[in-house]
Amino acid sequence: MSFKELLDSGKFAVTVELQPPKGTDLTETFALSEQWKNRLHAINIPDLQGAIMRLGSLPVCTLLKQKGIEVIYNLSCGHRNRLALQSELLNASVLGLKNLLLLQGDLPALGDHFEAQPVSDLEVMGLLEAARRLQEGVDLAGNDLKGKPSFFIGTQINAAAQGTHLDAELLQMEKKIQQGARFFITGSIYDPRLLEHFIKRVAHFKVPILVSLTLLKSVGMARYISKHVEGASIPEAILDRLLKASDKQRVSMEIAGDLITEIKPLCQGIQIIPLGWEHLVLPLLDLVGL
Repeated sequence: MSFKELLDSGKFAVTVELQPPKGTDLTETFALSEQWKNRLHAINIPDLQGAIMRLGSLPVCTLLKQKGIEVIYNLSCGHRNRLALQSELLNASVLGLKNLLLLQGDLPALGDHFEAQPVSDLEVMGLLEAARRLQEGVDLAGNDLKGKPSFFIGTQINAAAQGTHLDAELLQMEKKIQQGARFFITGSIYDPRLLEHFIKRVAHFKVPILVSLTLLKSVGMARYISKHVEGASIPEAILDRLLKASDKQRVSMEIAGDLITEIKPLCQGIQIIPLGWEHLVLPLLDLVGL
């Protein structure tokens, strides 16, 4: 069953974000993917996340797909103009990649090539429009295509937004759906009450929402995320559990497991973000019975 078929059927999806290597050695990527193959519904491959120079999402997704692994190809606006973005979408199509996650992308100043110049030709809404128009058989300049792609498109939302920010998020979500978004992945959430409130507000859209959970390696990391990552406010109870933990990996996995158990009835899937703790993915799924 494809990722699209799974979400269309209403079943619960389990995905993992797996960073491409900073180099050409895919040994670990292939090994992890094979380990996860029968437990995950898709592996999400980021595109220059954090503005860190890495191997691209496109070749990694293509190679994994050739091994029979369901993948989500990422494409972000931040480092390409509209010519390159549209070409990349066509590239993905002819390589057989159907599942797309279209994102704004991170500013180069945040990454390891801070002297690089940002490209602000299209915002994520413009990229969604480009993908929609290509699927209709024309490019952004109105030129007809010889053969058109077909995608299953997702994008990101901030499910922890509150007040007027939540109202703005809902408006953006509606516009993204109009431009062809068929599923959404949230940023990492650690407060199920915020998610429950958000889900109630967006239920009428009737689109699948997958919730991200980043494995917390330390109190310092948790506090940094809570302070700097939009919507990722981490409750003091979680910080206290990490502070008192003698086995950080075990407690981090238990925290993620408790959160998955709480949010599972609210959403249609999860995205686990291991950040170097990829070896905990399968034990975490065992812990929560997925």
